Amino acid sequence: MTGINTTNLKSLKKIYSGKVRDLYEIDDKRMLMIATDRLSAFDVILDDPIPAKGQILTAISNFWFDTLKDVVPNHLTGDKPEDVVSAEDLPQVQGRAVVAKRLKAVPIEAVVRGYLA
Repeated sequence: MTGINTTNLKSLKKIYSGKVRDLYEIDDKRMLMIATDRLSAFDVILDDPIPAKGQILTAISNFWFDTLKDVVPNHLTGDKPEDVVSAEDLPQVQGRAVVAKRLKAVPIEAVVRGYLA
């Protein structure tokens, strides 16, 4: 099993590639966020991806966004990623993408490090 190191959708324009996620423009109000299997440590992207990492990250995030939706608003639109890409691009988004609102980013970064005992 190999991981997805990068995405290359034919049906949408890529607007950003971060340490783990790739962002694609849907329209002026929405974007597609795809979690790849890239692994970053101390702001360095490592060569070998972890297979299915993006799908696991997306599932965990979706769980918490859904669980807390009545407590705090989030950036998800509720649209299905499969509905905004072509059939050719489906393998790159299934289980690892969300449709998000295009919002102004707040430039804050926090690094949390700890130990397991």
